[in-house]
Amino acid sequence: IFMVLSLLSIVYGALRCNILAIKIKYDDYDVRVKPAAYLCIFMWRSFEIATRVTVLVLFGSVLRIWVFLIVLLNFLGFFFYPWVLFWLSKSPFPENIEKELSRVGTTIVLCLLTFLYAGINMFCWSAAQVELGDPDLISKSQNWYQMTVYYIVRLMENAFLLLMWYIYRTDFYLYVCAPMLFLQLLIGYCMGIFFMLVFYQFCHPCKKLFSSSITEAL
Repeated sequence: IFMVLSLLSIVYGALRCNILAIKIKYDDYDVRVKPAAYLCIFMWRSFEIATRVTVLVLFGSVLRIWVFLIVLLNFLGFFFYPWVLFWLSKSPFPENIEKELSRVGTTIVLCLLTFLYAGINMFCWSAAQVELGDPDLISKSQNWYQMTVYYIVRLMENAFLLLMWYIYRTDFYLYVCAPMLFLQLLIGYCMGIFFMLVFYQFCHPCKKLFSSSITEAL
């Protein structure tokens, strides 16, 4: 019961962040989110987060030390990714976050922001993409390429972790139909991707402002 309540709480938070990110990106427009959009986001985030957490738990139950390496690599990759893009863009260092902050204070704030960004992306696609070169620190463009790469790599990673769990599973899972669980989790993650595609293709409140639809980009 507590696990279900925790999952619902996290999914609700992800849903609210999605809506907030849309309103921030399109603050010049009157954004009206329809019930179908709420439903798609809820299903998208539910499948995505639940399957991701379950995969990590299963993998960690048989390869306890290796799961820390997987989590660390994921975290460091997403933590440094905005900084690498910022360095490649050769943009000036952000100075307008807070006038009272020194350069060191601004750096600490940006590190905390990328810390949060990395923590979210370990489990699901962040609703708002951090862009340190932008004055608002949030990317206003819709990058289909990044999203596509993220979900392809994440699906492959989940499949690999499940395969390792299947190979090294212990007698604790003797009464669990491992092949069926393996298949259900992969299908569950694909269902999350499906609802994400439906949301951006049909239910996004600002889909008319996209330069191209997600299916055209794919």
